[in-house]
Amino acid sequence: QVQLVESGGGSVQVGGSLSLSCVASGYTYSTYYMGWFRQVPGKERERVATVHSLGRTNYADSVKDRFTIARDSAKSTAYLQMNRLKPEDTAMYYCAATEYWPQWQPVPDPNEYKYWGQGTQVTVSS
Repeated sequence: QVQLVESGGGSVQVGGSLSLSCVASGYTYSTYYMGWFRQVPGKERERVATVHSLGRTNYADSVKDRFTIARDSAKSTAYLQMNRLKPEDTAMYYCAATEYWPQWQPVPDPNEYKYWGQGTQVTVSS
């Protein structure tokens, strides 16, 4: 049984930084995507950043040059370093992972991620 567990959320002031981690247990795929998504009440879940097990990364325009996604395949762990945080970054952040997904295929949509964590809250105050 695959489980994803996020950690590292919290409260920070505008301009501050936070680092999120996501550890996958029971995961057997070696070719896959992991991603970070976020959601605020009343809005759709938004893709923040994704990373393939072979290294390709993608970012939402709203977080480019501020957030960095990374993965440690040996540890089945994904990270999200968030710098220069803004109030609009406030959301519940979720980690997700696909099943087998070749890097040459288009980046998966949110509904194509099979495994999801419980989420970690990030709050940015001014």
